[in-house]
Amino acid sequence: TFTGKIIKITPRPGYTPQRTCNKCPAPYTNQPILGMEIIRGLKQVDNSKNYAKGRIIDPLSGKIYDAKIRLNGTGKRLTIRASIGVSVLGRNQTWIRID
Repeated sequence: TFTGKIIKITPRPGYTPQRTCNKCPAPYTNQPILGMEIIRGLKQVDNSKNYAKGRIIDPLSGKIYDAKIRLNGTGKRLTIRASIGVSVLGRNQTWIRID
C-alpha cells in the first residue's frame, strides 16, 4: 500500500499555519498536522505506477476524499485525484519531489 505523511510545513509569507486538525473526524481530531498521515490505503494497480482505492484527508477542512495517484516515470511527480463518490467530479493536484 501507499501512504503519505506531512513532514514539513512551509507557510507562505504572512500566513500562520494551523497546527492541529481541529475540524477533522476521529481518529484525526486535534492531532498535530505535522507528522499526520494524510494519505492511506492506496493499492498498486497491476504493477503500474498507479495506485487506487485510498483516502486522503484535508487537514484544514477536515474533509476526507477518495483518492487515486499516479507517479510519473522518474517518480518525482505525483498526481493525486481526490473526489467524493464520482471521480469525474473530483480535482487533481500535482506534488513535485524535492531532493
